[in-house]
This record gives sequence, C-alpha cells and structure tokens, in this order.
Amino acid sequence: MIVNFIENYAKLIVSKPDDVTVCEEKIDDTFTEVTIYADSADIGKLIGKNGNMINALKVMANGCKAKDGVSYKIQVLAND
Repeated sequence: MIVNFIENYAKLIVSKPDDVTVCEEKIDDTFTEVTIYADSADIGKLIGKNGNMINALKVMANGCKAKDGVSYKIQVLAND
C-alpha cells in the first residue's frame, strides 16, 4: 500500500517519471526499507528544500505504521 503511494507521488514530482522505480525490501516482520530510484537530476526534487519532500513521505509512512505495525525507512538514490 505505502509503496504504491510513494511510487505514484514520486512520479508526480519528478521531470522524468519513467525513470522512477521503487523497491521494497522487508528486513523482518516489523521493518521495511523502501528505496526510490530516480534520475540524478530529479534527486533534489524528491528530497526538497531542507528535506521537506522526503520528510513528508516519511511522515506518511509513519502514519501507516499505526495501521500495520511496520516501520519504514525511505531512501532516495540515483539510477546508475
């Protein structure tokens, strides 16, 4: 659920939405790592000024923690 939201949200923000991919790695039953891969020119847009965009995504993920009990770590990386 949260991974689909993050992917759709990220594609709306960036200039090259076709380059955005989101990967989910479950570390254990209570922790999941979500990685957003995007074009290197779009990394700044995803992070935002003073980290506001990525912090908004983290707040949304923490809201989902209350529902499903899973903590989320969100990273933004450039495509190689």
